[in-house]
Amino acid sequence: MKSENGEHGTGNGIAPIPGGTRFTIHVQPRASASAVAGHHGDAVKIRLAAPPVDGAANEALVAFLAETLGRPRSAVHLRAGATSRRKTVEVTGIDPKEAARRLGLGGPPARG
Repeated sequence: MKSENGEHGTGNGIAPIPGGTRFTIHVQPRASASAVAGHHGDAVKIRLAAPPVDGAANEALVAFLAETLGRPRSAVHLRAGATSRRKTVEVTGIDPKEAARRLGLGGPPARG
């Protein structure tokens, strides 16, 4: 799958952007614990312990991604979906392959 800049992403909710990675994320709030839960269609599914009230789930998502990806919170930007379960998040300073590895999703699928 090609991103807007013509580079190939993983086709699973993770795509390259200049200087970082764009994620399409499906959030499940009020989970028993925050964790990556695989995929939900073309998005990365993340379960969050925080409730979807007063931006708590969005803050928890930013904190979770920053910690999991080893990036400062200032490198994680919610670009779309502030009031939706489906969100677009951009993280600077990490490439898609490394991001997928750190999220426990492996790298891009093999091409054959």
